[in-house]
Amino acid sequence: MRAHFFTLANQLTLLRLALIPFFVLAILEGNRALALGLFVAAGISDALDGLLARLLDQRTAFGAYFDPIADKLLLSSAFVILALEGLLPWTLAILVVGRDVLIVMIAGVIILATGYRPFPPSRLGKACTVVETATVFAVLVANVFLPRWLLGIRDFLFWLTAALVLASGVQYALRVGKMMPDLHAKN
Repeated sequence: MRAHFFTLANQLTLLRLALIPFFVLAILEGNRALALGLFVAAGISDALDGLLARLLDQRTAFGAYFDPIADKLLLSSAFVILALEGLLPWTLAILVVGRDVLIVMIAGVIILATGYRPFPPSRLGKACTVVETATVFAVLVANVFLPRWLLGIRDFLFWLTAALVLASGVQYALRVGKMMPDLHAKN
């Protein structure tokens, strides 16, 4: 991993973080088309930063920590603001944000206590992030273009998101539980 901070990949991660307040404001101001555009731009920056980090050998410790944090902040902000606006159920927003807060807190405690970065996301965790992203996208598209057929897909995505949040949360807890004796032995 490189020590350089100002890589193109890291700048894209910072751009994604910078887009979050504008995304939230666009929704609060009722400009759903702008919110959709900003969300798509954030998604493109997420795809590009990972691709560029690998292709240009720009993997850094900053990127390893802040790329997933940027994803969690964007998605958590989206779920909260969309629930606040009545565009998705509060129970779903609470599940998504609650899981992310717990994961970040547990990872933070492990990092502070041991200096060890827990582990890369599982396939289930990645699937959860993809479905959460698809859910936000479907909600925004449904509110910008109003296609009736999308409402059924949106509602299905609500249920799928809830199931994956719960399943990946349980999997994360089991993985942390398994590794705790090893981490305790190292200290």
